[in-house]
Amino acid sequence: MNPELALILFIVAVALTFDFLNGFHDAANSIATVVSTRVLSPGQAVLWAAFFNFVAAFTVGTHVANMVGKGMVDAAGITLFVILAALIGAILWDITTWYYGLPTSSSHALIGGFGGAAVAHAGWKVLILGGFQKTILFIVISPVVGFLLGLFLMVLMTHIFRRFTPTAINGIFRKGQFFSSALCSLSHGANDSQKTMGIIVALLVAGNQPQWAYHGESKGIAWWIILACYTAMGLGTMTGGWRIVKTMGQRITKLRPVDGFCVETGGALSILMATFMGIPVSTTHTITGSIMGVGSITSFSSVRWGVAGRIVWAWVLTIPASALVAALCEWLFHLLGWQ
Repeated sequence: MNPELALILFIVAVALTFDFLNGFHDAANSIATVVSTRVLSPGQAVLWAAFFNFVAAFTVGTHVANMVGKGMVDAAGITLFVILAALIGAILWDITTWYYGLPTSSSHALIGGFGGAAVAHAGWKVLILGGFQKTILFIVISPVVGFLLGLFLMVLMTHIFRRFTPTAINGIFRKGQFFSSALCSLSHGANDSQKTMGIIVALLVAGNQPQWAYHGESKGIAWWIILACYTAMGLGTMTGGWRIVKTMGQRITKLRPVDGFCVETGGALSILMATFMGIPVSTTHTITGSIMGVGSITSFSSVRWGVAGRIVWAWVLTIPASALVAALCEWLFHLLGWQ
């Protein structure tokens, strides 16, 4: 086999490994609330989430993938080893934050790694600032929108069901969480799987294999890439990621079925809006913001702001930390003569 072709196939495998870890790391986004409210058992929840992660492949298009593949780094700054370094940086950050139970953004780890490796290879001029500015701006916007939508839905539900008994409300929203958790899982798969799709497309173009990246005259992303990424994400979600589930489902605030419904619906709507706009947002940030918004309705002090503060610090560090690791990998590849 041609050595360059073998390298491309290896990096595709690494990209799908990252996508699997993304599902594993971010499983909490989809299932933490439905598990913590005991609507579904952990085993049932991961299967439910994985199914809707995969279903997203047929619903939302590829706007985010196009942004990541073409709208963040100039093609002149992309080589096979830049992509490999980006993936290594993102994977190492994901594993580190998973170990410490911090719900950071796999998406921002990948984007930070991509930018860091490209800058190490070709300098700052290769960054497409518009794409990075949108992504960085939405580090602030997405959790705020999630917070506000979660808050709004909680106020609305409290008003609508004010005359119902707690038992009746729990019964209604235990059923409602089947819908809201499915929507949350679909939105998670829709936005996050597309980032890896964009990276694989950039890899194939850099490796002079565009015929593998696109199909038909429309130049849409090839279906093998779409299905492979959504499958890897779904399989990762099925494995759980219980350290982070515990942080999001129990340590930020205590949740009831009605709270879980509002969290999942508010977060999912925020993510889907960004997905249709082609903006790679953090599902972790958005869902966490929604949890805080819902928790603050009961009592501002019911949100454990100390835990929330540590999470925010991890958010701030994600892009620069993964960029630094990816840049170091790219410099190492350069020293070894791998270009």
